[in-house]
Amino acid sequence: MTDLSEYRPNVGVVLFHPDGRVWLGRRAGQAGPYNWQFPQGGVDDGEALEDAARRELQEETGAVEATYLARTDGWLTYDYPPLVAQELRRGWKGQRQVWFAFRFEGQDSDFDLAAHHPPEFDAWRWGYLAEAPELIVPFKRAAYEQVARAFAPFAATKSASA
Repeated sequence: MTDLSEYRPNVGVVLFHPDGRVWLGRRAGQAGPYNWQFPQGGVDDGEALEDAARRELQEETGAVEATYLARTDGWLTYDYPPLVAQELRRGWKGQRQVWFAFRFEGQDSDFDLAAHHPPEFDAWRWGYLAEAPELIVPFKRAAYEQVARAFAPFAATKSASA
C-alpha cells in the first residue's frame, strides 16, 4: 500500500471546451516531445482541493470562467524519476493528485499565460483527452491514463476526418 504522506498534495485540472476538447499547455522552457500537460499544482495548507484547482487554473492559464463537472475518486500518485534534482523534490517521493474536470465558460481571449510569474506554459491549444497521455512526460503517463478514463464521458473524440 502506498504511504501517501511521502507524496506532495497536488491538484490537476482538465479544462473542457464546450465541444469536448481539452486545454493543453506547453511547458515553458521544456524541450519536446513530452512537454504538453494540463494545469496542475500544489495544495496550500488548509486549502480545499477544489479551491486549489481553481487557483492553479487561474494562475497557470488566466481562466476563471469554469463550471465544475467532476473529480477523481481518491488520490492518484506518481513517483519522481531519479533524474529529478533533490531540491525540486523538496523531500517528497512524488506527488499525490486529485483531478478536477471543469467546463470552460469563457472566451479563448481569456487565456493569459503570463497571469502568474513565472509562466508555467509558453503556448496552449485545444486538443483531445485521449491524446494527453502520449504528450506528457513518461513518469506521469499512468496518472494521465487514469484521468483520461475517469473523464472520458465529457470528452470529444477525434474524427477520422480531423
